[in-house]
Order: sequence, then C-alpha cells, then structure tokens
Amino acid sequence: MTRDIGHSGPRYTDLAASLPASVPFVGPETQERDRGHPFSARLGANESLFGPSPRAVAAMAAATGETWKYGDAQSWDLRAALAGRLGVSMDNIMVGEGIDGLLGYLVRLVVGPGDKVVTSLGAYPTFNYHVAGFGGDLVTVPYRDDHEDPVALIDKAREVGAKLVYIANPDNPMGTWHDAATMQRMIETVPEGTLLVLDEAYLEFAPEGTAPALDVTDPRVIRMRTFSKAYGLAGARVGYAIGTADLISAFNKVRNHFGMARLSQVGALAALEDEDYLAEVQAKVVVARGRIAEIAAANGLTSLPSATNFVTIDCGSDGAFARAVLGELIARDVFVRMPFAEPQDRCIRVSVGEPEDLDVLASALPEALAAARGD
Repeated sequence: MTRDIGHSGPRYTDLAASLPASVPFVGPETQERDRGHPFSARLGANESLFGPSPRAVAAMAAATGETWKYGDAQSWDLRAALAGRLGVSMDNIMVGEGIDGLLGYLVRLVVGPGDKVVTSLGAYPTFNYHVAGFGGDLVTVPYRDDHEDPVALIDKAREVGAKLVYIANPDNPMGTWHDAATMQRMIETVPEGTLLVLDEAYLEFAPEGTAPALDVTDPRVIRMRTFSKAYGLAGARVGYAIGTADLISAFNKVRNHFGMARLSQVGALAALEDEDYLAEVQAKVVVARGRIAEIAAANGLTSLPSATNFVTIDCGSDGAFARAVLGELIARDVFVRMPFAEPQDRCIRVSVGEPEDLDVLASALPEALAAARGD
C-alpha cells in the first residue's frame, strides 16, 4: 500500500523542467544489457583498443592502496609535467574530468539563459548538451565538404554575438581536419566578446602542421586536450585545458576541486612520460585506418581520409540506409556509431582496433550491407 505523504517533490528550475531527461550517447554497456550479450567488436566509442601504457597500468596498480586519499586538488604533478612538455606555465593549464567535464565548467562560466553559442550542425553533441543545460541558445552552421567550416562559424558568431564558438580539429564525427594556418586565421578573426573553444582531442593522431602554435597570452581561444584517446585512458577521465592564466584561474570558481581521482592523476602522468608507447599506438592507428579503408573498398564503399583513431565510411546513400547498416552491424555484434545530421548521416563511423577486431568487421559488413539493401 502506498502512503500519501503529501509532498510534491523537488521544485525544479524552469530550465531543468523544460529539458528532456536524455544523454548524448547510448553506451555500449547499455546496449549489451538490452541485447542480453556482449559485442564481439567494440568499435563505436573512439576508445583506444590498444590500451594504456603498461607503465601507466603499473603506476595505477601501485597506487591502489592510496585510494583512501582524495586526489590532489591542484593536479600539481600532472600540470607541472604538461607545462614542461608544452613550454607554458602551470597557470595556463587546468586538469579536469575529461574534455567533457571541462566543457561543462566552461559553459557554466560563460553561458547564461539566452546567450548565443555557435557550433557545426552534427558536431560533438556533448558540447551542445552542456549549452542546453545552462540555457544557452545553440546556433549551428553546416559542414562544408565533410569539414567543419571555420569561416562560416566565425561569420555566424559575429552575426549573433556569440559567447562561444566551438570547433574540433581534427573533427568528430567525420575525422577530417584543417591545417594550422587555417586554424590560426580562425583564431585571428574571432569577434570581440567571443571565445573560441578549440577541441584537440584527436591531435596526437593528426599530421604535423595541424595545430597552430600555442599562445597562452591570446584571450580569444581556449584549447582542450585529453588522455582518453591516444593515451588509452578513457575510463580514467583526464582532460586538460590550455588558455590564458585569467581564464584558467576562473575554472576554480566552479569546478569540483576533488573531481580528479588519485589513480587517474597517477596514470595520466605515467602515460605522458611513456613517449615510446605513444609512438607505438600512433603507428598501430595508421595501420588500422588503412585496414578499415580496405574493408570499406572491398564492399564498394568509400572512406574519408582520417586524422583520428576512427574512420568514417560513406555508405553511398542516405541517412536511413546508413542507420539500417548500423543496425545490421549491431545485430551481428559489432558496435559502431554514425553522425547524427544530414548529409553526414549517410556515413557510419568505425573506431580503429586490433587486427582481430577488424576481422570481425570484415566478416560482418558484407552481411550487414546485404541485409540493409534487402538482398
């Protein structure tokens, strides 16, 4: 019997009450629970299937006995190592709970109800999720030739008086990229009162000459990087922002000062120091990208050139067909994802993996395509 306690529950803000209770991604674990069995190949989340540095694993294992301690609220050792590597001051670096966590803090600092924020239609949806969560008004511009369009983004930011303009270079979900000169021109044209958020999560996989030079005195841009991709620590949630000292200091107003787990800090520091292992992963990614392109071509499909740890495959039709292909791959125990917006939703996106993971893809893709076509 239910007792009437005479209470209506929490009084949500008008903004919270207006938002859907949804998440940007449905994770593979959720899908596995719904399906009742695991995937044979986990190729959808752009994780590093090659795993983290053995030195990082060993460092984290050795530190497990200290998990009774909170992590260092300043992430001092990791910030010091990053500052030394990048040639900047520790005051120019903020470590946080992945780029996702840092984006949330940044939006909280800058965006209020009704403030304009510009991004590309179909770009990284977690950023959009944070903007909606703080009441921002998201304004989008289309991709151009499967690339985010720096000129159009800046023009739109100027037109609407945007507080933030977001771009990922290299891009997710398409894997395409712009060179450093193009990105520097974008920085130099940022309108007064606008901050450029340059997401460089996949930078370690990109060709030389992709990233513009770091200038931590430039108030027009903040750069975001991560240990989730090339360093194989997605589950540890370690990202970092690089910006002016004033902007980085402002994060202290809103961040969770004990949000970084001690083991995550230890693992990231050890991973950063293992340059040989990073080079090994980078080499494996190049090989795996080539293998995915070969699998696509063997099935009459084209793949986009990639500067990331995934390859976007053009399924040659429309979004409905690509969704059918994706569904058929999932039915064959291959977890992949796809872009969300037209016309990029004609594609599927496949993360790189070990040869045996890609063998599963090679076997499943012809069947998935045939089923999607109704053959």
